[in-house]
Order: sequence, then C-alpha cells, then structure tokens
Amino acid sequence: MTAFIIRRLCQSVVILFLTSLIVFAGVYAIGDPIEILVPADASQAEIAQAVQSLGLDLPLHQQYLPFVANALHGDLGTSFVFNQPAIQLILQRLPATLELACVALVLALAIGLPLGLVAGLKPDSALDRGIMTGSILGFSLPNFWQGIMLVLVFSVTLGWLPSTGRGATGTVLGIHTSLATWDGVRHLILPALNLALFKIALIVRLTRGGVRETMPLDYVKFARAKGLRESRVIYMHVLKNILIPIVTVVGMEFGSMIAFATVTETIFAWPGVGKLIIDSIMKLDRPVVVAYLLIVVTMFILLNLLVDIVYSFLDPRVRLGAAD
Repeated sequence: MTAFIIRRLCQSVVILFLTSLIVFAGVYAIGDPIEILVPADASQAEIAQAVQSLGLDLPLHQQYLPFVANALHGDLGTSFVFNQPAIQLILQRLPATLELACVALVLALAIGLPLGLVAGLKPDSALDRGIMTGSILGFSLPNFWQGIMLVLVFSVTLGWLPSTGRGATGTVLGIHTSLATWDGVRHLILPALNLALFKIALIVRLTRGGVRETMPLDYVKFARAKGLRESRVIYMHVLKNILIPIVTVVGMEFGSMIAFATVTETIFAWPGVGKLIIDSIMKLDRPVVVAYLLIVVTMFILLNLLVDIVYSFLDPRVRLGAAD
C-alpha cells in the first residue's frame, strides 16, 4: 500500500507539470486581457504600463518559468481583476462549491440506490419501466434546462423555495455552512437537486444493472439455500458486491460535480468556484483560470487515489501494491 501511494504521488507530480504547461500555453495564448482591464479611453502610455505591470510583455517561456517557480511555493499568480492571489480567491469560494457537491452526492445516493435496487429486484415490471424512463430523462435533459424548470416550478409558480443565492449561513462543528440554518437549507435544495439529477440517473442504471447481474449467481442462491432472510441476502450479499463499481464511478463523479458545477452555480447565482471561473473566463483573468484548472487536476488525482484505496477495502482480492 505504501509503495503504491508513493508511486502514485510521483506520477502525480509529472501529470501536474504537464498539465500546467498545456494549460498555461493554452490560456495565455488566447485573447488579450488588456482590452478588458484597461479603459477604452486609456492612452498608449497607460496601456504599455499595464502590460508591463502584468508581465504580458515577456515571451511565453519567460512568463512560464517564474510561474512554475512560484507554484512550487504555493503561489499560483495574482488575479488581474481582483489584485489578490488567485489561490486565495478560489479557496474563499471553494467551501460553497464543496457544500453544494456534497449535498448533491448525498441526494444522488439516497435517491439513486433505492430506486436502482427496486428496479433490479422487479425487472420488467411497471415500476421498473417507470424508474428507467425517469433515468433516461435524467440523462437526456440538459442541465441548464432542468435548472430553469426547477426555478419555474418551485420558485415562480409554487413559491416554495428561493431561486438564487446561498441564504443565511451558520457554524456547525467549526464549519461555516448553509446547513446550519433553515434559510440556508431552503436556498441549497434547488441547486443541489439540479446538480444531482444526472448522477441519480447514473446511479439508478448502475445499481439496476449490478442487481440484475448478481441475483442469478451461485453465492446468492447458496445464501438463500442456507435459509437467510431475503433482506439479509440483498443487503449483505448483493448490495455489498455491486457497491464496488458504484464507488469507483461515484468517486470520479464527485470530482466532476465540483469541477463542472459552473452551469448550476450560474443559474442559481450560487457563490462558488464555478461562478468565479465563469466570470474569470469572461474577463480573461488568466491567473485565476490557470490556478482553478491545476487545483481541479490535483483534486481528481487525489480522488482517484482515494477510490483505489476504498476499492481495495471493499474487495480484498485487489492488491494495490501490484497495481500499475
């Protein structure tokens, strides 16, 4: 296990270096932030001073090498727009995005697993067909359209839930969260549900497929032959085994929830990293974009490592020390 983790961390350093090179070259080669940051009536001298102060007058490789040197010390650059460290801006917004993604993941598991289990245990029934039809809609409908419909139904028509903002927050166990207040929970429901809908559909199909494949296997028949209760057979023998691929997929999907929550955060004006990155792209705030992408890559690397470790505990036959 230790050798596996060390090997993965060494690979991660190489991946981060290559990613930083590709992202830096790609982002810094597109557009001219000076056109957005400098007023239209600025003189040539003012424009030249702004270009020099941001270091944009240097060749690309002379901009990249200091960036790498600073990144090794935890400095991913200073925002052109906010004049603050880019990583500080992201870390200020990250708790709101993590909160949204965690609640969405809990909703996806709490809804998707039972529905998939029911559909798998009652194949070709009306209930199974209804659940699978719903999962197809979850896959097919665009995320932004789902968000707009949620706002239209629950905020505009019924008036049950607020449509934008994070609401009042409080502190629970030293963590600043919307879950500490009823107003915060009401503001969290719609964006979390919108972010979870696709994942619910995915988990339903994974669970149903796993149940259908597992139920006819010999060890399930043997457990029933021993006289075990049907609930014990399902939860201890069937569900435990189908959780292995589900954990693998859900681990990566959690990363995608955090990385690609931009649409949901924009629709519901949720003050998270996704909204920040959209604003930064629109304003060509290059340091923030680069810092965000590198943090996302690091997050996926760590999540992938965590999924592999959890996988080994769920299935003792897996030997991480022998893996790639």
